[in-house]
Amino acid sequence: MHLCPRLVLSFVKMRVLIVEDEKRMAANISRSLRESAGYAVDCAPDGNEGIFMAQSNSYDLVILDLMLPGIDGQTILRKLRSEGFAAPILVVTARDEKETIIRILNDGADDYVSKPFDLGELIARAKALVRRGNGHSAPTLRIGNVEINTANRTVLCDSHYVALTGMEYRVIEYLAHRHGAIVTKAELLEHLYDFNWERFSNVIEVYISGLRRKLESAGGSKIIHTLRGHGYMLKE
Repeated sequence: MHLCPRLVLSFVKMRVLIVEDEKRMAANISRSLRESAGYAVDCAPDGNEGIFMAQSNSYDLVILDLMLPGIDGQTILRKLRSEGFAAPILVVTARDEKETIIRILNDGADDYVSKPFDLGELIARAKALVRRGNGHSAPTLRIGNVEINTANRTVLCDSHYVALTGMEYRVIEYLAHRHGAIVTKAELLEHLYDFNWERFSNVIEVYISGLRRKLESAGGSKIIHTLRGHGYMLKE
């Protein structure tokens, strides 16, 4: 299975699948998503592997090229939506004719960019789709007196900055995107790591403990709850 190269030794949060046969383009998008957003990124170099990975794993966003070897992107888009695949899909296309754009949007694409595209614009669109896919249109999430800014990746308690490690921030942002829902340890591991990282059994407990201590020391609400045998929940 082809994967994007290991780029940064860090833990990441939302998980993205890039289906793109141009290796340099896939690597550039992957690197930007990792560095600017901390996303976990998997890459598929053709349509057959792309549809297999999308069907086999849980993703928060798929970036899908239309012109692919094997199964083309249009077919992948239609098949995934017909199967109930709910994650946002951002289409990358070299064709910007009105008819093509109408067709991909009608087939279930959430957004598109036309080649050649500005990488910064693609990343911004990707981040917006991830937020909307998790029920948040604005970059700021508030739970109790804790404010999480996903644009600059900071956490405030009653307007006071809380110093978190990169790993702690990524855990709390993922929980915030699932505000009010039970998040299992397995789900956290699945979305915090891509295929390039080893799983460590106790890292989640370590990060949760550190988050609770720092938030409560800063006067933050007790918003992280443990449901024994089930997982964690972020709520007031």
